[in-house]
Amino acid sequence: MLKLGFCGDDCNVCPRYIATQSGDVEQLRKVAALWFKVGYRDRIVPPEELICHGCSSTWCNVLCNRNVRECALEKDVANCGKCENYPCEKVLKVFERTESFAETCKEKCSKEEYECLQKAFFSKRKNLNRVNREWLSQTKSKYPN
Repeated sequence: MLKLGFCGDDCNVCPRYIATQSGDVEQLRKVAALWFKVGYRDRIVPPEELICHGCSSTWCNVLCNRNVRECALEKDVANCGKCENYPCEKVLKVFERTESFAETCKEKCSKEEYECLQKAFFSKRKNLNRVNREWLSQTKSKYPN
């Protein structure tokens, strides 16, 4: 089952989420090292600081994504792709920031690390576009003109 954060991050392939769900503390340590390496964190944090049950579960650790999260919660949508205002300025800013950060990660990561980040985080626009197309299609079939 597809599990997306409000901004389109794919929890199903996120190394942090996977490690948490499997209870793999050693993998969380590796994620902590990767997050530091690419600049997600300013230091290598203990594994317990990376525990994650999904971006939309209780919090978001990126300031610009918090704005998206708060908006989605206010509108009671599972993610931005299911919003009648998609894409709005808030989510477009998240896409822009993510896409610029992807270039930094490409320089700092191994091919495998980058591919993992690509699937989990750098495909959010693609993920939400797909969700939005499906949502609009379902909405139109439920409420035809």
